Amino acid sequence: MMRADAIARILRIICDHETFLITSHARPDGDAIGSALGLMHLIESMGKRATVAFADRIPTMYRCLPGIERIVPDLPIELHDVAILLECDSIERTGFQAIEAGMLVNIDHHQSGRTFADFNWIDPTACAVGAMVYQLAVASGEEITPEMASCLYSAILTDTGAFTFACTDASTFGLAEHLLERGADSTAIAQSIYFSHPESKVRILGAALSNLEVDGEVAWTFVTLDDMERANAIVEDCEGIVNYLISILGVRAAVFLREIPTGDRFRLNLRSKGAVDVAEVAERFGGGGHRNASGCTIDGPLAQAIPVLVNELHLACRSACATLLA
Repeated sequence: MMRADAIARILRIICDHETFLITSHARPDGDAIGSALGLMHLIESMGKRATVAFADRIPTMYRCLPGIERIVPDLPIELHDVAILLECDSIERTGFQAIEAGMLVNIDHHQSGRTFADFNWIDPTACAVGAMVYQLAVASGEEITPEMASCLYSAILTDTGAFTFACTDASTFGLAEHLLERGADSTAIAQSIYFSHPESKVRILGAALSNLEVDGEVAWTFVTLDDMERANAIVEDCEGIVNYLISILGVRAAVFLREIPTGDRFRLNLRSKGAVDVAEVAERFGGGGHRNASGCTIDGPLAQAIPVLVNELHLACRSACATLLA
């Protein structure tokens, strides 16, 4: 379906219904939270009612976003006309066991996106789901308020890696410029997201960097549950650690492994540069995402998991080179 057709269909769905439930994936990031709140502001500007629910806690760095206090941790008892799931490949990905609504709408920009809902808009060319919500807002003709602009700007800022990922192009900057013109406070948002870290985040970063290994074009590190306890760290403190690895000169693929308390398992954050596709690597382990930023969960122990992962990342690097030379 063409983008304009998808936008028109979703706006028609909003116009034809009254109550909306908005959610996104478990362990929400900036795009999930910013786009959900931005969509809430848009739906309410159209005279409808919206509830935003997340199964997991909201990281402290996003507590500056307008409307953040409206997010609820549990699904409402009442049945909503429409449930809108943002950047999820299934209902299970939300962290909720089931979502009851008269209609399901799926809006996603991951190349691993799946058509599981009654209506699906999947656009892997979009730099963020926040950019897709922005397109809805522009097409609706509603005013983009400072509150909506701040939420959508935060979504786009974080999912482009502060405008450094390959998905960033001229249109991304044009979109950001418009949101700043509409009242988004870029300085306050950057201060909250990038310069307000708790001590525990810095300490767990130190633990991760002490475990750093590099083999040619591939870098990896990990933290264990013991590392987390010693640093008094929580899951959100690990966000962004993998970016330090991929920033190393000569490294084209990187993985950060975080032990999770469910029986010798590890959550992976994968990053890459250029044509190296870590989404394919993540998909082999039941995960997914973008070419240059993906995630999944694998079984341990580390001594067995790391060699397998490093081999897969080396293969991804070689595959990218072969493609360029073909």
